[in-house]
Amino acid sequence: VQLQASGGGLVQAGGSLRLSCAASGRTFSRAGMGWFRQAPGKEREFVAAISMITGNTYSADSEKGRFTISRDNAKNTVYLQMNNLKPEDTAVYYCAASVRVGVKESSSYNYWGQGTQVTVSS
Repeated sequence: VQLQASGGGLVQAGGSLRLSCAASGRTFSRAGMGWFRQAPGKEREFVAAISMITGNTYSADSEKGRFTISRDNAKNTVYLQMNNLKPEDTAVYYCAASVRVGVKESSSYNYWGQGTQVTVSS
């Protein structure tokens, strides 16, 4: 399984970005897709996840209402729409794939993309 994340950049507080994660490889190995982020000096944290089978979504409580995860199975792509961004959202964002669905622990994800930098200025 290969994952290619894109869409990061520099945005002002209150702005929006949409991250994309293009996936290839064994479908059953990426039944669950997730987004994580890691800020400098902090641990990697769960942002959102989606079932590629049912489309059910799972979000971290702190981002509910601002971040939305979605999928396009025809394009093998998962998106993370981020609205009303805050400086504390600044981090490297990673997409990941798991054989499990709806998991929030990074250890449950077997495949990781290279990360895309999101910087939110105040």
